Amino acid sequence: MSNAPIGGQAVLEGVMMRGPSTWALAVRKPDGEIAEVNRPIHSVMARHWLFRLPIVRGIIALGESLAIGFRALAISANYAAQEEGQEVETELSRGAIIFAFAIAIGFAVMLFKVTPALITNWLPIETTGWFVIVEGVIRVSIFILYLLIISLLPDLRRVFEYHAAEHKVINAYEAGEELVPERVQRFSLIHPRCGTAFLLWVMVIAIFVFAFLGKPSLPWLIASRILLLPVIAGLAYELIRFAGRHTENRVLMTFLAPGLWLQRLTTRQPTLDQLEVSIRALKEVLHVEGRITPDERKVEVMA
Repeated sequence: MSNAPIGGQAVLEGVMMRGPSTWALAVRKPDGEIAEVNRPIHSVMARHWLFRLPIVRGIIALGESLAIGFRALAISANYAAQEEGQEVETELSRGAIIFAFAIAIGFAVMLFKVTPALITNWLPIETTGWFVIVEGVIRVSIFILYLLIISLLPDLRRVFEYHAAEHKVINAYEAGEELVPERVQRFSLIHPRCGTAFLLWVMVIAIFVFAFLGKPSLPWLIASRILLLPVIAGLAYELIRFAGRHTENRVLMTFLAPGLWLQRLTTRQPTLDQLEVSIRALKEVLHVEGRITPDERKVEVMA
């Protein structure tokens, strides 16, 4: 079995799985059948060693992951709305990707970066150390409150179930377990490389990075929270990447526990049908990348 890591993302009624050179999407259509789509990955990190340097590779990986995620989400939405006999659009234009990227990043920066900085700036805090700490606490609190609110939305429950299905399948695969729904169901719905944990550590690491800047003037305060985001994301990527390779280290896992606990808000126990979809997405990636044979792609439900 290849040691190359597998990542993923929950989408509407499905799961996207990603390997080093391929990403694949499996979606449960309204008629109950599972649709599969796969696309190659042409990462810019393969073009020059500079793009593979620590932190730099994290910035690039985050951008590429967001682009793939938007494409997968759009395709899954098209399948979810598919009517009988209707063709499904499985491509997203570059303009649409850029627009979605700008909206998502803009919303995240304003809510989780600029807003905490502005709130803290309005408070009567003169000490630099306290300013950075209070800003960090406000930032993390807004993030947790945001997750709590969206976790209460009924329409997102099934997405959270597919999120857990993605985690369980990757955990089972990394453990060398047979990929059948009943066996996969036994695995944890928590995974150290989850994006939820990544976002939390982006906010925690920001506290230490912004500590070097002190309490700047308002224009530089806002500009620094935006301009330094790629660097902070790159550092968080390195931490999550390291954690994913050392899950047996109890000290490290204890340190990262808050990020793992937070995943309880964005995951729900999946059904066997949802696990089947997630397994199909993973096996499609493994097949295209030559890690399994065509016969091994079949997903079986144990009696």
